[in-house]
Amino acid sequence: MARSERLLTLLQTLRRYRRPVSGATLAEETGVSLRTLYRDIASLQTQGADIEGEPGIGYVLKPGFMLPPMMFSQDEIEALVLGSRWVARATDSRLAAAGADALAKIAAVLPADMREAVDQAAVVVATRRITEDKADLSLMRKAIRSERMVQLTYGDVNGAISTRRIWPFALGYFDNARIIMAWCELRQDFRHFRADRIVDFAVLEARYPRRRVALAREWHAREGMLHD
Repeated sequence: MARSERLLTLLQTLRRYRRPVSGATLAEETGVSLRTLYRDIASLQTQGADIEGEPGIGYVLKPGFMLPPMMFSQDEIEALVLGSRWVARATDSRLAAAGADALAKIAAVLPADMREAVDQAAVVVATRRITEDKADLSLMRKAIRSERMVQLTYGDVNGAISTRRIWPFALGYFDNARIIMAWCELRQDFRHFRADRIVDFAVLEARYPRRRVALAREWHAREGMLHD
């Protein structure tokens, strides 16, 4: 186990205890010798971790210490890489670029061995979905964040065109399509709109009358009832 990963494991173990825990217990849970444990505790204290205690009494991590950005386990690095690669293949170009930029910022502050782990992560994402969207979903995400109404020109599965005014509150990314979850004023109910069937849309100045969080909560509750 790399030293940085070992220190992270020790921190996460300490966070589980609200009362002092013995060095022997910590060494057993983290899989290191007692001597290595004492060195690791000293290293964390040097980095700013407020760890109180001493051998024979036990150790406790006081609240407030934030992990430095380079503290990632191997599994966490692979999760970040997988997420970034999936975003690059499954989302719009602006979000894909943002994912790549975020991963590059993280990699820039990692130790050399962890930067190599990012480059060599053994995770693969399936090929890009077949359907392409005409709508600029970065604008839809902006409407969702600002809780703005959206005017849609939309084609259904049979090709019939309708105009809808919706309250978008979430955007779902799936293998074969991207879906806008919204309250539809025409139907007076929740509806799902495929992004590849949107002919055109405009973000309106008007904000919808309910909070996005409340809409999402109600939608989740409704979906849960339908699948019970």
